[in-house]
Amino acid sequence: MSKWLGIGSTVLALIDDFITTDEERQQLKSELLKVENERHKNELDLRTRILDLQSQVVNAQQQVIVAEAKGESRLQRNWRPITMLTFLTLIVLDSFGVLAFRLSEQAWELLQLGIGGYVIGRTVEKAAPQIKQSIQNLGNKNG
Repeated sequence: MSKWLGIGSTVLALIDDFITTDEERQQLKSELLKVENERHKNELDLRTRILDLQSQVVNAQQQVIVAEAKGESRLQRNWRPITMLTFLTLIVLDSFGVLAFRLSEQAWELLQLGIGGYVIGRTVEKAAPQIKQSIQNLGNKNG
C-alpha cells in the first residue's frame, strides 16, 4: 500500500499494535486497501478528465485557426502568419543589433508565447490521445 496522505504505514502499524485478532486486523487492512484503491481510481479519473478538457481547448484553438485560414478576408486569413513573420524579423534584427533598442524581457516572453503556442498546440493535439490511453491503461492495471 502506498503512503496515502503520508499516513499509510502509520495506520498499518497502529492496526498491528492495537488490534489483537488476525481477523479484525485483516478486515481493517482490507478496508484501508479499498480506500486506497478508490483514491487511486479517482486520481486517474481526474487526470483523464483534465486531459479531455485540455484536448477540447486544443481542438477549439485549432477550429479558430482553421476558421481564420478559411476566412473570406485576406487579413483574416493571414494575420497570424504576418504576426509570426514580424516577430521573426524583430528577433533577427535584435540578434544583429540593428534595432535602436534591445527587445525587453516582456517582448521576448511574448515572442516565446506566440511562437511556442503553435508548436506546443500541435504537439499536445497529437499526443493527448496517447497520454489519455496510457492513463486509462494504468488505471485498468491497478483497478
